Amino acid sequence: MKIYVVGLGPGEWNQMTQKALDALAECDVITGYEVYVDLVRERFEHKKLLSTPMKKEAERCRMAIEEALKGQIVAMVCSGDAGVYGMAGLMYEVAQQYDPVEIEIISGITAACSGAAVLGAPLIHDFAVISLSDLLTPWERIEKRLECAALADFVICLYNPSSHKRKDYLQKACDIILKHRTNDNLCGYVRNIGREGESATLLTLSELRDAQVDMFTTVFIGNSQTKEINGKMVTPRGYRIDQ
Repeated sequence: MKIYVVGLGPGEWNQMTQKALDALAECDVITGYEVYVDLVRERFEHKKLLSTPMKKEAERCRMAIEEALKGQIVAMVCSGDAGVYGMAGLMYEVAQQYDPVEIEIISGITAACSGAAVLGAPLIHDFAVISLSDLLTPWERIEKRLECAALADFVICLYNPSSHKRKDYLQKACDIILKHRTNDNLCGYVRNIGREGESATLLTLSELRDAQVDMFTTVFIGNSQTKEINGKMVTPRGYRIDQ
């Protein structure tokens, strides 16, 4: 009677941790958002697979807990890291409504790290991760976080930068950041990290403002020291290289 909340990483099997693979092999039931269950369906089609569409997160947790309370080992799968915009926190919250069940969180490579590796080394110094989705966070609060991160000269990593209903949110974010950064501030974005169709782009902050991105894109906005080295986005840590 146990639930693993498993971070799958960016999507490729070779970027999944061995601990995650072991949990999926051990479990009787795999639950999750339908897109993420599909990522493991082929390899684990012999297991019981349960999924829900987007915006059914609490229902998904209840489903997993109820399966576990039947005496089964359950894996709730998430993309990236289960504890970074994933299901780990909600699983603990929902579980309070049930008899005790063991919960173990298994971390994975979040998009900030996997995307950074594709671009080069943009996150070497202090950085902030901000989601532009206002489904669960008021836009006014997101604006304040963007403003503070830009003012403090953090490298900024943006999750959920755009969608059909939020086509101009990245533009709005860039306008806030441009109040504290120059037009030529180096930026980058990666589409479909670790999946078919992966692509990376370097561009300036003013160019990013008008870029077309989607929910499967992670955006990186460098700080005042970030630079391009041989086509890669690099933020210096400050080490002396003349020693």
